[in-house]
Amino acid sequence: MNFIWPDMLWLLLLLPLLVLAYWIILRRRKKYALQYAGLATVRQAMEGSSRMRRHIPPALFLVALALMLLAAARPAAIMMLPTDQKTMILAVDVSGSMRANDVAPSRLEAALQAVKTFVHNQPRNSRVGLVAFAGTAAVVQAPTANHDDLMDALSRMQLQRGTAVGSGLLVSLKAIFPDVEFNLDSLDPHPIDSHDSNKAQALGSEPPKSSPPGPATPVAPGSYNSAAIILLTDGQTTTGPDPVEAAYMAAERGVRVYTVGIGTEAGKILTGDGWAMHVRLDEEPLKKIAEVTKAQYFHAGTAADLAKVYKSLSSNLTLEKREREVSGLFAAGAALFALLSAGLSMLWFNRVV
Repeated sequence: MNFIWPDMLWLLLLLPLLVLAYWIILRRRKKYALQYAGLATVRQAMEGSSRMRRHIPPALFLVALALMLLAAARPAAIMMLPTDQKTMILAVDVSGSMRANDVAPSRLEAALQAVKTFVHNQPRNSRVGLVAFAGTAAVVQAPTANHDDLMDALSRMQLQRGTAVGSGLLVSLKAIFPDVEFNLDSLDPHPIDSHDSNKAQALGSEPPKSSPPGPATPVAPGSYNSAAIILLTDGQTTTGPDPVEAAYMAAERGVRVYTVGIGTEAGKILTGDGWAMHVRLDEEPLKKIAEVTKAQYFHAGTAADLAKVYKSLSSNLTLEKREREVSGLFAAGAALFALLSAGLSMLWFNRVV
């Protein structure tokens, strides 16, 4: 916990002075009682529970004052609160390699089942969009809060040829920012040659002074809290833009890209009409994408692991640690102790403190 106005804490030094003043008042009352009252009366007033009771209301009032002074310093605490992040784009790999069964019953089936669970667990005010990518990428379902539409869109996903992870990432980014520009026909998706300065910004270093400005004013990576992308793939890009370069474009706009690698490093050998292909999980580009965009990479080697990943993602995307001012709680506590002090004083001594 910290304080927004820490200088106000100096007022707490008044509390010992109040305690000293209270002690002086009690001493004077005692001398006054000895001078003008009988010894029997003084003894009766000082003995038993009444001697302890007379200190309780002032003590409670002192606590109330302490809480009021702490509230004046505007305390702030780190709390788990709902995030403003309300749009999630799920980019799902539907390339032929996703039919490998190193994740039962297959990579794609396990992924789609986990996606359904993830969608089902989202709050109703969250919008979820679906992007399918193979050799090309397309928005299967625009961001919506209607879970039935999302389930229908998932049922329409079919395996296709090729794997363009970069295209899937860029189409997901365009679903968040419709005016974003990129080039799907090149390894470098940037529309102009100024991406070196933007890349440097994404990595937290100073861009070259000679670089021209980019197509959009870069912001701090991971700073955009209204949307996120979840990229689920086996990571083996065969065509389309470089996925890491696409990640820099997301980082320039502050969008986090959580990557989920599905499959195993050993992989599987797929066969067809006269051909065979070894497909395995390629984790390195997925880790780089998550690193560049200040997100996380998750490995899902089995269907059970994939379900855990999506459960973890759901938690990360709906709650986050934030610093919030809690002076209201301290003020409420001060009011409670003040009322309790006054109530006990009225009940026991027919006076307020």
